[in-house]
Amino acid sequence: MMTPVPRLVVAAPASGSGKTTVATGLMAAFAARGLAVSPHKVGPDYIDPGYHALATGRVGRNLDAYLCGPELIAPLFLHGARGCDLAVVEGVMGLYDGAAGQGELASTAHVAKLLRAPVVLVVDASSQSRSVAALVHGFASWDPEVRVGGVILNKVASDRHEALLREALDASGVPVLGVLRRVPQVDTPSRHLGLVPVAERRDAAVDAVAAMAAQVSAGCDLDALMTLARGAGAIPGAAWDAAEALASPARPAGKRGPVVAVAGGRAFTFSYAEHAELLAAAGAEVVTFDPLRDEELPEGTAGLVVGGGFPEVYAAELSANEPLRKAVAQLALSGAPVAAECAGLLYLCRELDGRPMCGVLDAGARMGERLTLGYRDAVAVGDSVLAAAGTRTRGHEFHRTAVDPGAGAAPAWGLTTPVRRVEGFVQQGVHASYLHTHWAAGPGAARRFVERCRTS
Repeated sequence: MMTPVPRLVVAAPASGSGKTTVATGLMAAFAARGLAVSPHKVGPDYIDPGYHALATGRVGRNLDAYLCGPELIAPLFLHGARGCDLAVVEGVMGLYDGAAGQGELASTAHVAKLLRAPVVLVVDASSQSRSVAALVHGFASWDPEVRVGGVILNKVASDRHEALLREALDASGVPVLGVLRRVPQVDTPSRHLGLVPVAERRDAAVDAVAAMAAQVSAGCDLDALMTLARGAGAIPGAAWDAAEALASPARPAGKRGPVVAVAGGRAFTFSYAEHAELLAAAGAEVVTFDPLRDEELPEGTAGLVVGGGFPEVYAAELSANEPLRKAVAQLALSGAPVAAECAGLLYLCRELDGRPMCGVLDAGARMGERLTLGYRDAVAVGDSVLAAAGTRTRGHEFHRTAVDPGAGAAPAWGLTTPVRRVEGFVQQGVHASYLHTHWAAGPGAARRFVERCRTS
């Protein structure tokens, strides 16, 4: 099967060049033209896809060749791009920067090659003129399998500066598809883990995305970019499908599956869309709730999933919701399956920065200065609601908090990179860990979790 999807990968020589502004602006600008735009992000980042979703009205999806494996990149891309007129993929870091010590693995270039997609290189031109040609030539010629189809010059100071840049690039063979002037930064505030998520600043985020769209529409040749995208050709293979990944039959009409409550709201914004899709395909009824506002778990809750986010920012409000904290503790005490990831781990602790949390785990959590960041290889130390002992997976850590102790009597994972250690907690039906994983790479986790919901 060959599936044609017009597509572009937005990359840069380095972080801070303007990828997010250009990618999000392109998504919004093309959507404003009436196109159905599929948004994607290379790597494990949860925050940028929220802005992409705001720009397009579609779920932002991640393409991570480390977490999911190279073989799933095209199928997951095609899954997200079903029925779309155009797909825009925002890269990560510099074009050729991948997982540490793993060559091109999980780099933007790697994903572009897997998708057979042309790359649009966003260059911060603020401190150069003729040298821009050498930079673009180097990136365009480094890997002959990576097609740099055009460049967008960012932070250009004046008409004279633009003329110098265009003159230098004339001989490079890489067309200039856009020029963005040096303007005050679009209002996208950051804090300790990157941009502030859309869910925490919805109205301001809408204005920020509109500003990105206006800037990109005014400075870029959208018709030339669309022509480049349409020249990408078809992608071999079929789209990923949650039910097929699980080899599970559809739930009989009228039959209600076990209710799996999934934490959402401003404090818990980190999740991959495929997780909920896999839970539903495994037969669960997925219901989202907000731990900042809801004082009860959804009616009939048989299992609980608490993903990542910023509970440290909302510790006072989470602690003040004592009825829900007690409900979560009672559910865990009953032996029901509970999957807690990073922020969810903190929420299940005894306390967070001195404020009482759910008390499911006899551990304390604190905000710190040290950033823990990177890909991890892991193996399940024992049986849990997510994995059988010995199950291998790949994950990602990204946090500035610390939990003491870092592992329970029965740890969740044994990590092998960058150093060997155990971490996380398994007790009764609880699996709590700092490790972010992508269930599309191991759909058995969703099946195992839902089966436990049925029997607990």
